[in-house]
Amino acid sequence: MQMEIRDAVVIVTGASSGIGEATARAAALSGARVVLLARRKDRIEALAREIGNEALAVVCDVTHPEQVEHAVQAAAQKYGRIDVLVNNAGQGLHATIEDIGIDDFKDVLDLNCVAPLVMMQAVIPHMRRQGAGSIVNVSSGATLATYPGSAAYTSSKAALNMLSSVARLELADAGIAVSITHPFITATEFYGAVRSGLESAKEQETQTSSFAHPPERVADMILELVRSGNAQADLVPKDYGGSFEG
Repeated sequence: MQMEIRDAVVIVTGASSGIGEATARAAALSGARVVLLARRKDRIEALAREIGNEALAVVCDVTHPEQVEHAVQAAAQKYGRIDVLVNNAGQGLHATIEDIGIDDFKDVLDLNCVAPLVMMQAVIPHMRRQGAGSIVNVSSGATLATYPGSAAYTSSKAALNMLSSVARLELADAGIAVSITHPFITATEFYGAVRSGLESAKEQETQTSSFAHPPERVADMILELVRSGNAQADLVPKDYGGSFEG
């Protein structure tokens, strides 16, 4: 189930910064028509103007199903098809088991796991009609090992991993490839936007800044998954449970 990115319609969530922005740029450079979804209107509209190639910016909070439905319909109406979904929007939460705020945990689960499911359910009917599609869910390399303070975040991403694996099995006969990607530490706004535990998250960011990947490297991995249809890929060094040797 390989897919050519040129001329494909690619929806990217969380497209206003970091991995999402880098993926949108890379897809546009490869000739895709990109649909930018994020809450920050000014950022995605500026990015759409910059990358051109008929890029469409739609303000969308992916935790609101009615906004997701509107965004997907806007993309389908403009382009007549939807080929690729990159489920990238997400948020961290850094706290020990004893200190996890239950409301914070529910919000992270909603954004990191439930919202990707809502996005998938919105695009799958379009992909079924086409007989082809690619969905790439952005997980986390942190799910490949265990780290103090990571339980809430990694639990939400581990749930996304299983969701993706089952979706891949169920949708294969429809010509839809569902893939999962595991970035390692990436130089983005992630640490400064955690749901809770900002102080410890920023400390971790400082400690890891010397070997953090640029978001463009993750974007390249995402697009390679779209092209190949492979089940998963990671940028996690072997010492941390992954397969990356670069």
